[in-house]
Parts: sequence; C-alpha cells; structure tokens
Amino acid sequence: MQTPILTYLILAITCVISLLTMERNDLKGKFMFNAYAIAHNREWWRFFTHGVLHANFPHLFVNMLTLYFFGPLVERNFCSPELFGETMGMVNYVLLYVGALFFSSIFTFFKQRNNQYYNALGASGAVSAIVYTAILLFPTSKLYIFFAIPMQAWIYGILYLWYSSYMSKKEVDNVGHDAHFWGAAYGFLLPILMKPILIIAFLWELKNSIF
Repeated sequence: MQTPILTYLILAITCVISLLTMERNDLKGKFMFNAYAIAHNREWWRFFTHGVLHANFPHLFVNMLTLYFFGPLVERNFCSPELFGETMGMVNYVLLYVGALFFSSIFTFFKQRNNQYYNALGASGAVSAIVYTAILLFPTSKLYIFFAIPMQAWIYGILYLWYSSYMSKKEVDNVGHDAHFWGAAYGFLLPILMKPILIIAFLWELKNSIF
C-alpha cells in the first residue's frame, strides 16, 4: 500500500466537520462527549462523534498535524504483508482509530456520568492511540519534543503517560488527560492482542538499544 487512504480520509472528514461546526454551539451540544447524556439519555453516539469536533483551530491543527505525521506510518505497516495484509490491515486500522474514540472515553464516562455539565470534544484520544501504536512498532525511533529535543520513542511514551496521569489527578486545566492516557494504552495494547508477536519484537528492540 503506497497511499494511506484511511488516514487521509479521517483527516478530511475531521477537518471539514470541525471547521463547519466550530462556531455552531448547537451542533456541538448534540454531538460532543457528555457522559450524563450517554448514561441518562442513551445518546451513545457521543462516544464517537466527539472525535470529529474541535473547540478551535489550534486544537484541530495540533491533533490533525500529529495524525498526519503518525497515521500514514501506522496504516502502511498495518497493511504490509508482515503484519496483517492490505484488507485486514485496513480493517484493523479502522478498529484502532474508531475503537480508541470509545475506549479513551470509558474512564471519563464512569467518572462523569452524573455530571451533566462535563463536556469534551476532539480526536485526542484516537490520535494518542495512533502515536502509541507507532511507538510499539518503532520503539527506538527518535521523536523530537518541541521540534528540538531528540528522544527515543519508548522513553517519550513512558514520560507522556506519567504526565497525563499526573495532570489528570491535578485537574488544573481543560485538557482531556484521561482520554490521552487511555487512548495511548489502547493504541499500545490492541495491536498486541491482534498479533502477540509484536510485544516480543518490541522488547527485543529495546534490549538491543539499551544493552
């Protein structure tokens, strides 16, 4: 597979819907994540539709830029003969992204299901899943923090999980740190469940890098 069709499709759909609804609070109110509405009104679609809504342009830009960098890498590897092949690779990539929207929201759902004033939106949970799948596949590749500080991917992965957990407990901002944490966990674990040998390859590459 040369062209990461699914990644580009997700990018296009998310950008178009986000831009069209950015100033439409009425539509955001119907489709963004609200655990109370899901629990009490059975508006289950909110588990998924919040991923195509964003609060503002910087919010959308950061998520889509990250997906643009990491999505094609993951999609191409999923569709390679060494992993799942083209058809199953595309199916599994959709399961990874769409499933992450749901899984990254579960913790917050139980935490906020009786709070009708808690709302969340954005693709951050799903994008975190894509990033951590890339870390699983290429743990010793270099990531550049703030475009300047080089760091091996697995080290970044540990630090970011710690940071997300820490900030979630502090509750000092409006960032969905729980979604980042659980989306990342889903993105790392789901491919291992699909193809268990991936964890062996991950640990082997870490061993060779460290020792």
